[in-house]
Amino acid sequence: MSLDSVKQFFQLKAPHIEVMELPVSSATVEMAANALSVEPARIAKTLALRLADELVLLVTRGDARLDNKKYKAFFGEKARMLPLEEVESLTSHPIGGVCPFGVPTGLRICCDVSMQVFETVFPAAGAINAAVKIRPDDMVDLTAAEWVDVCSVPT
Repeated sequence: MSLDSVKQFFQLKAPHIEVMELPVSSATVEMAANALSVEPARIAKTLALRLADELVLLVTRGDARLDNKKYKAFFGEKARMLPLEEVESLTSHPIGGVCPFGVPTGLRICCDVSMQVFETVFPAAGAINAAVKIRPDDMVDLTAAEWVDVCSVPT
């Protein structure tokens, strides 16, 4: 079970971080922002993207959008979302609960610099009603992610 893999991840790597199970769905940015009483930008959404030879989980702030030019300049190819029917089998998380925690070993994880303006963000936690509160730098450290600049944010 995906939520269990996230809980195990935090028990091993950061037991001080609580996995919050919510009484309502947090499957979309808006739903998560309402459930957690935070602005949508502070929801850390995770996009599952396919490169020619690997899968990338890209975590970005809730109001950010992929910038196709930046993405192609960094990754060397056009952004392609993972087909919905492949998301759970390849990430171990259901759509609406995809996160960089408790995922299969070897999955490339990137975090967009757009999240660095926030002290804490709220990514999903492996279920459509679970989240964690975490510092962006801690998320990068705990998941061995790399910082990238491939999104744009509203001005």
